[in-house]
Amino acid sequence: MSQPRPLPLTFPLHGTRLIEASAGTGKTFTLAALYLRLVLGHGGQAAFRQPLLPPEILVVTFTEAATEELRERIRDRLAEAARVFAAPQAHKPDVILQGLLDDYADDEQRRHCAQRLNAAAQWMDEAAIYTIHGFCNRMLKQHAFDSGSLFSLELQEDASDEQQLAACDYWRNVIAGFPVSAANALQASKLGHPEALLAQCRPLLGLGGTDPDTLPESVQRWLDASGPQAALEQSARATLNAELPALFDWVRSARDNKWLNGNSYRASSLPGMLLTLERYAAGEVLSDKDYDTLSRFSTTGMKLTKKGEEHRPGFAFCDQLDQVLEQREQTALPRTDLLAHAAAWIGKRVDRMRRQTATMGFDDMLSRLHGALHGDNGARLAQVIRDQFPVALIDEFQDTDPTQYGIFSALYQHRDDTGWFMIGDPKQAIYAFRGADVFTYLQARRATEGHHYTLGRNFRSATPMVAAVNRLFEYSQDTHGDVFMMDNAIPFEAVEAQGRKDTLLVDGEIKSGVTLWVEDSDKAISSGVYRQHQAARCATEITHLLNGAGQGVTGFREGQRFTPLRPRDIAVLVRDRTEARAIRDALLARGVRSVYLSDQDSVFAQPEAQDLLLILRACASPESDVRVRSALASGTLSLPYQELDRINRDEVRWEAMVNRFHGYREQWRQQGVLPMFRGLLMDFSVPARLQRSLDGERAFTNLLHLAELLQQAATQLDGEQALIRYLEDTVNDQRGSNNDSILRLESDDDRVKVITIHKSKGLEYPVVYLPFICSFRAAEKSKPPLRYHRKGQDNAHLVVSLEPDDDIERLADHERLAEDMRLLYVALTRACHSCTLGLAPYAKGRAQQNQLPRSAIGRLLFGPQGVANDQLLAALGPLSDDAITVIPAPPGNDEVYQPVNTVVRLREPEIFPRHPRTPWWIASYSALRQMEEPLAPADARADQLAETEPEPVQKPMMETATAGVHAFPRGALPGTLLHDLLEHAANQGFRTCLDAPEEMDKRVRQQLEARHWQDHNTTVMQWWRRTLTTPLPLQQERIRLADLDRPVAEMEFLLPAEQVPVTRLDALIREHLYPGQPRPRLEADTLNGMLKGFMDLVFEHRGHYYVLDYKSNWLGPDDDAYGDDALIEALLEHRYEVQYALYLLALHRLLRSRLGNDYHPDAHLGGAVYVFLRGLGAPSAGTVFSAAPTALVEALDRLFLGDAHAK
Repeated sequence: MSQPRPLPLTFPLHGTRLIEASAGTGKTFTLAALYLRLVLGHGGQAAFRQPLLPPEILVVTFTEAATEELRERIRDRLAEAARVFAAPQAHKPDVILQGLLDDYADDEQRRHCAQRLNAAAQWMDEAAIYTIHGFCNRMLKQHAFDSGSLFSLELQEDASDEQQLAACDYWRNVIAGFPVSAANALQASKLGHPEALLAQCRPLLGLGGTDPDTLPESVQRWLDASGPQAALEQSARATLNAELPALFDWVRSARDNKWLNGNSYRASSLPGMLLTLERYAAGEVLSDKDYDTLSRFSTTGMKLTKKGEEHRPGFAFCDQLDQVLEQREQTALPRTDLLAHAAAWIGKRVDRMRRQTATMGFDDMLSRLHGALHGDNGARLAQVIRDQFPVALIDEFQDTDPTQYGIFSALYQHRDDTGWFMIGDPKQAIYAFRGADVFTYLQARRATEGHHYTLGRNFRSATPMVAAVNRLFEYSQDTHGDVFMMDNAIPFEAVEAQGRKDTLLVDGEIKSGVTLWVEDSDKAISSGVYRQHQAARCATEITHLLNGAGQGVTGFREGQRFTPLRPRDIAVLVRDRTEARAIRDALLARGVRSVYLSDQDSVFAQPEAQDLLLILRACASPESDVRVRSALASGTLSLPYQELDRINRDEVRWEAMVNRFHGYREQWRQQGVLPMFRGLLMDFSVPARLQRSLDGERAFTNLLHLAELLQQAATQLDGEQALIRYLEDTVNDQRGSNNDSILRLESDDDRVKVITIHKSKGLEYPVVYLPFICSFRAAEKSKPPLRYHRKGQDNAHLVVSLEPDDDIERLADHERLAEDMRLLYVALTRACHSCTLGLAPYAKGRAQQNQLPRSAIGRLLFGPQGVANDQLLAALGPLSDDAITVIPAPPGNDEVYQPVNTVVRLREPEIFPRHPRTPWWIASYSALRQMEEPLAPADARADQLAETEPEPVQKPMMETATAGVHAFPRGALPGTLLHDLLEHAANQGFRTCLDAPEEMDKRVRQQLEARHWQDHNTTVMQWWRRTLTTPLPLQQERIRLADLDRPVAEMEFLLPAEQVPVTRLDALIREHLYPGQPRPRLEADTLNGMLKGFMDLVFEHRGHYYVLDYKSNWLGPDDDAYGDDALIEALLEHRYEVQYALYLLALHRLLRSRLGNDYHPDAHLGGAVYVFLRGLGAPSAGTVFSAAPTALVEALDRLFLGDAHAK
């Protein structure tokens, strides 16, 4: 393929200029060419005033992916150009590079250019290629003083919590001051609480135009009138209470005697109408609909028959009701003005919150830079940024908005000493729902009049495809005029075709560029039927093409080479997930696999999430027969009915299954939910079964995705039940906490691609189908808010209407159709070879008439008037030519895809080499424990000895806890709770807590209730008091925690460790602490780096310094389990003596550094106290005291200094 035709090499590289690039015309290639010239300083009079390097050329685009693609494309182009300039004879340069070579004909010039280009290519990692948000964020931070911003700002993507807080503030500060009658009116209008108010005003956030500090006049007038209105209603209610029995009697007589109009007072609705009267008399707040009901009892609103006119009632209430209704109409709630004020106030409050907390959202990045550039210091800030980036290239400029345009206008507009080049295509402006504003693009176009440039050659599509698109839009423009419905501000200009070397053949014949399937019908076809018919047709056609590819008659021919069509060559473009589901189901029914590339659904809304909930409940509670059976019957495990019946009838099978789920629970507790669930899936052969299903890959991806999300959530939750509650709540809400919950792509391996038109922009596909192109979403006044633009003198301004009328509906729908036309252009230009569209006399909703002209394709082909239902095919006759085929819509059939079997050769699996431990690392006591080898089974104690290990599945009856702290839950989480309580008491002062226990008891209740352990309130309250008052043994005496003077809790230490052999460390401790007693060995390793730890408590008593550590281990069901021998055995089993030896070493070094020469270990270093918190009632007080062996401490000191033979 020949290279794209670039902009002229004489294109001026200064000033403000606009480049319009139709689809497929080499926009990125052109941008790279401009970049190349800026680096070289090329162009003579058209050149920029100086050559630039990558950090000086600002390139802005709108997605992170696009920035990376641009960076690599420009880097490659610079490197390619450097090679060409270095050795011109060894390359075949394209027209751009050849033109540059011609302009730098001297060998020395070319050598200099090659060096500069090569340097720029290597500098591309620092190139200023950003998204618009990335650019604004950098400018705010880099120029904090000039922009009035902070140096460090945290990104807060979701503003919903802050908006909710601001809405509550608005309610307190503004709404709470309204009279009761006004508050009642808000409630009647469904604005009765902050959440409802925020939901209604959210579309107005960020629009501005309303003073947040002053109530609108209309709202103030409404408030002023609310008092008289309330008095009038109070009088009417009093009158009604007096006349209510008589009024009811008259209504019954009128009903029996047929005085009332039967259509207005139906027998079925009359009781409800009378109930509304009673509610009004009782003083209830009524809705607008209720007042409509009341109006039928007013003097002027009452509908009587001719016979009934003679019996018209004379109730005073009916007359007063007329006055009430008239006053209500005159003093109606100015809803839009109030919501606009609320939106402005909330926006200002959120901005204030974010400035106070040094945070900002994506919109804040733009608005703050825009505000800074247009503020008092704006001129200085603009000059600083211009000095940093003299030239800016803005890609995809049709997707800009007023704020973005205002930023770059302030920087570069109408300046010859800078360059501002906007590149875009207004025909592809399709992101209004994201805030993009085509009217801003048109404003920029007017501002650059006389400086417009056009790319006019399509390099993407085959000649017939380009010709077909040209023909369609030129035909519409010539026949119906103003094809893009923007008062001819966006005319269609045909492009030339560069052509392609390959040709698409279908059944051996060359395929035309565009094919129109036309379904004529005497009656309009409803949207549901249209979707069903088109999905069947499209799926049938795709199946036929793929089967033809297998037979060698459908594919791409390039010279003598033929490449069969593959599923991945085909894309079906849709508007939404409903259409995507229709075509995917139709394809699946014919054996064709597809992938939906635009799925934004949450994985928690999928059926696999419900199955996972059943499975986790069974794993957490295997003793529940109901939960285990529910899991086995889930669609994910999908046990055959015969197998389920055998398990139910056979006790041995059932017991084995229950034991399996007990094992899953243990694995869950020890390894986490993700390893457990993966093992469960393999045990039940779920992957193998799903692989045999056409849609199984989707289900399996969802299952693994859910398990990963739960594994992440488990780090913030306490236990299995908390995780199950989290999953249950999330499934019920069908939401995720962030983008991580959006469905993942199951596979894109040779599948038909289904993608929304919006997401397809910028992509290309060999074969494209638009089966549902007649569908549209009309703007309806019954579904506010509606958006439209009000044209001003210089520009059109966005208006959001919350109470639209017919005129606003018409304006909004006109803009909707104009954007749909641009969306149609984007869809048609995605195709490289062929695009097929499905047409029919389309009827939307309850309408019976053909609404095809309200769709973009209908407007394009038939104009605003349309044609008769059965005349579509005839009306399109003039369009048919070599590039466009118009045929009756083919019927769908049940042809099934027969893929050709191919042998796929797999590579040998790569083996991951195990790397040695990093030479320098930070270790801890926990890390040492993880190295240890397990004891032989004969020496093992029960699993309960380890506080972090789970409880066994079955506990012997003899070990059932009796009462008190022994019955308190075991494990890491309960232990952490007890530690936290004692740490808090130490920080507050043990004596203080004991003298005033209320605050401590409150904390206990809060902590226990948060974990659903409130049944243990009394136990834990008694326990902490006992812990503080139990005498603990030291060397020759006992001391209570409550008597300690200024203990230090959670003292952190870092000890340097220079090549410390763990085996030598272990040997020293075995020699000096409890010599001869068995304990686990520490694995051979080397500590080199730092040893880090936290000591639970460090205290001084009578000149001696001690370390104290709390242990929450459960050793048995009562105090007898905490004898001296049992404590020593537990201490050694878990190698706690290693821990306190290291603690004593840390304390030794601290005292030596603080006391200097006055420090003597024998005199100052007291020892270690280990308190087993569940054994305070035992004769041992649950305490082990160990004096500090000076010889051990000094040996460890030498060992950690690098003396591997320390003794």
